[in-house]
Amino acid sequence: MVNDTRVIPARLSGTKSTGGQVEVLLVERASADSSDDSSDDRCWCEDWRALARGLGRQPPRARLRFAGDLQAEILRRGPRGEVELRFSGKGKAGLLAHIEEFGSVPLPPYIEAARRERGTAVRSPDDKARYQTVYAHQPGAVAAPTAGLHFTKELLTELQAAGHEIACITLHVGPGTFRPVVTSDPTQHHLDAERYQVSEAAAESLRQAQTQGRPIVAVGTTVVRTLETLARLGPLAAGCGATRLLLLPGTEFRVVTDLVTNFHLPRSSLLMLVAAFAGRERVLDAYREAIEREYRFYSYGDAMFIRPGKLPQ
Repeated sequence: MVNDTRVIPARLSGTKSTGGQVEVLLVERASADSSDDSSDDRCWCEDWRALARGLGRQPPRARLRFAGDLQAEILRRGPRGEVELRFSGKGKAGLLAHIEEFGSVPLPPYIEAARRERGTAVRSPDDKARYQTVYAHQPGAVAAPTAGLHFTKELLTELQAAGHEIACITLHVGPGTFRPVVTSDPTQHHLDAERYQVSEAAAESLRQAQTQGRPIVAVGTTVVRTLETLARLGPLAAGCGATRLLLLPGTEFRVVTDLVTNFHLPRSSLLMLVAAFAGRERVLDAYREAIEREYRFYSYGDAMFIRPGKLPQ
């Protein structure tokens, strides 16, 4: 099971009415204009939740300007940079089409920091293609489901030829995936809501696999959280919604039998999920070996296949 979300170029640079610079990171769409006017002069507007830097004391109703004659009105502001913006423009296309031309991909902070240390460009046009899985289809994520970066079209074809069924779900990864766990009690860590969608075809594939006793391999922690969220809602069924499911050691996994995942950052909810799935000591042993053998960590790093159970003697 793979996550077919597509990373959008969600980072926008603009100016305030005072002339100062502002940077916006789109998180998710809140609503959209439902007008069905198909003319090229059609005006559209979309409300988006976002994170903003450089807003200063800009009040609600203040306007921001971006490249390509795009404008945004501040609707609401939160205490930690959260903001809701109403974007507006002209033409048949909406904001997603606009950011494909003028936005940039929001890379993880550690990638940007490494590029600064090397003295190279923090953002590159190539990121739009490279920071994306080969099966990315549904636009909406601000971070890639990175376990899937290891798969090529040729490898997927080989897996299918060998008899493995490949099904897709969608979970749009949000910026909260970068937020470290800072509480001493991990149960007090709160994940941001991330939206998911599971088709009837995917749900039927899951039901058949369970009935026939076949493995259900999740490619990435986003797939795990989506499937385990479904399982906690009742019998496996198609649906859409938002999940804040935090999976910690001691959790019962009801759907996923195997996992492909990257080597993750310490103090992350992702690493805790992996420890919950495979066992804390087993995971720590794997990380010790990865460090000794100088594996690559994080988004473009190495991955591992995990099948819970006792290790062979």
